[in-house]
Order: sequence, then structure tokens, then C-alpha cells
Amino acid sequence: MGLDDEREFSYVEDSKNGPSNWGKIKPEWKICNSGTMQSPIDILNERVEVVSHLGRLHRDYKPSNATLNNRGHDIMLRWEGGAGSIHINGKQYQLKQCHWHSPSEHALNGKRFDMEVHLVHESMDNKTAVLGIMYKIGCPDPFLSMIKQDLEALVHTSNVERAVGIIDPKLIKFGSRKYYRYIGSLTTPPCDQNIIWTILRKIRTVTRKQVKLIREAVHDASETNARPIQPINQRIVKLYKPRVHEN
Repeated sequence: MGLDDEREFSYVEDSKNGPSNWGKIKPEWKICNSGTMQSPIDILNERVEVVSHLGRLHRDYKPSNATLNNRGHDIMLRWEGGAGSIHINGKQYQLKQCHWHSPSEHALNGKRFDMEVHLVHESMDNKTAVLGIMYKIGCPDPFLSMIKQDLEALVHTSNVERAVGIIDPKLIKFGSRKYYRYIGSLTTPPCDQNIIWTILRKIRTVTRKQVKLIREAVHDASETNARPIQPINQRIVKLYKPRVHEN
């Protein structure tokens, strides 16, 4: 997540514009290397604090006009109008876009999954909250099935943008009330920090073909577009579990 302006950085680990060098490419990206609250992280059970006070994730999404955008390092679906919002700590964050990484950027107890979608939200005062959902290989993901033709069209053309009509963000299924919460960063340059991350506990499913399509549509010749795991440092990760009566 981050820039719309591409090719300036890559995911090829030993290249001069690869992840370990992102902070050296531009002065305004230096936090990619020096920041102590970078994302993604490996969420380890022994570091997680189970809480019920965070409360259920309230999302108030609505169908809105959307555009598929090939950003050169990922495929982004951007909602043009108001696609609704989520509420975190009493603050409203408007849904702006979602995009996909493969393999997943976050890991659970050392394990990365096959894909991760990031739903990016912004508040009126320009704070960012990202919701991440991880996927393993299995049954098709209905949301990707729905936009399959539009994704395929991006593979065969050098068109960068494609209007896809009205898309309902609620069709990106959550499947669980449990979620992890921590403070991190954007996972692409400029790697801005103080991003509120919410990672759903449930691992959903996607087919191998769907993951391949998402990668092929990008045309970046890279096998992956996931940033390496970053040090957690002193951060606490919370796991929200509803109290029994809330179930």
C-alpha cells in the first residue's frame, strides 16, 4: 500500500531498489529502513494479548462505483464515491481502496499464507486504518470470481485503468469476529507509520488460479509482491475475542 507511482521500487530482495534498500531510494522514504513500527509482522501467539474491550468491528460499507487500477506492483480496486466506512476507537475511517499481495504479507506464528487483501481506509484528519484478510489455497474467493473478467482484461492490455461499475465492498467476506490489532506502517514506500492495522483471525480461501491471475495482471515479472517480515520491536498485538454472551 502506498504510492501510485510505480517501478521505483521492487520486491527483488538483492536488487538495488529491493525491500532492504527502499529507505535509500528517496529521502522521504528513509523510514522504510529506520522506522521501528514497520509492517508486515509475524503475529506470534506468545506476544498476543487477548482482549474483549476493543469491541466488534463495525463496518458500514455500501455499493459504489469502482475502478481497477494496475499500479505496476499490485492491482488496486478504488472506490470513486463513498463506499462507506469502519469505526475504530470512535473515529470514522472511509473505505478508499483495496489491493492484493501474494503471498500474504503478515504471518501467523511464522506461517505466511497464499494471498492477503488490504482494505485501506482514511479518516477526515488523514489518518489511515488498514484491514487485512489472509487466504490459503482452497475454494474460490467469491469476490475475485466476480471481478475475474475485469482482471483478465488487465492481463491482455496495457490499459492501466478499467471502470468496473458498482461494487459492493461487503462482498469481501470477513467470516469471523475475531481480529488482531496493532500499530504499524504502510507496506510499500513511503512506509508511513502510525497506521492502525486490523488483521482478521480467520484465514479464508482462494484458488491457485485466482492468485496467479492477480499476479499476472500486474506485469511486473516478479513472482511475489509481499514485503519481508519486519521486526516487531516493543509493539503489543491485541487479539479481540467477543465475550461468550456476545456470541
